[in-house]
Amino acid sequence: MAKKAAYMGMFTALAFVFSYLEFLIPINLGIPGVKLGLANLVTIVALYTMGIKEACMLSLARIVLNSFTFGNPAAMLYSLAGGFLSLLAMAVAQKIKLFSVTGVSVLGGVFHNLGQILAAALVVENAKLLYYFPVLVLSGTLAGTVIGILAAMVIKRLDKQMHD
Repeated sequence: MAKKAAYMGMFTALAFVFSYLEFLIPINLGIPGVKLGLANLVTIVALYTMGIKEACMLSLARIVLNSFTFGNPAAMLYSLAGGFLSLLAMAVAQKIKLFSVTGVSVLGGVFHNLGQILAAALVVENAKLLYYFPVLVLSGTLAGTVIGILAAMVIKRLDKQMHD
C-alpha cells in the first residue's frame, strides 16, 4: 500500500512537471490547441502498471492542479472533457488487447482532441468547430505515436521494478 501511494505521488508530480514544461515551451505550428501531450505519457504508464482506477485519479489530479496553476477554471472544462474521453478510449483499448501501447496512446491523443472539440462546440454553441477535427486527428496521431513509443519503453523498464 505504501509503495502504491509512493508511485501515485511520483506519477502525479511527474505529470505536473511535464505539463509545466509544455506550458513553458508551447508548440506553435500555427494550429491552436496542438500539444505533444507529455503528461499523457505518465497517464499511460499508470494505466499499464497500476490500473484504470489509479490512472483516472492521476489524470483528474493533474487536470485540476494544472488548471488552477497554469490555466483557469474555464479551461478545466475542456481538459476534463478531453481527459475523460481519452482515458475511456485508452482503458477500453488496453482491456481488449487489440492495440499496442503506441496504438493505445494514439487513440488517447485522438480522443482527447475529440473531447475538447466537442466541449468547445457545446460551450460556444457552434458545430462548425467540428470542421477543425481532422487537423486534430492528425496532431493527436502524431503526438500519440511519439508518446506511445516512449511509454512502451518506460513500461517495459518500470513494470519489473513495481512488482518486485
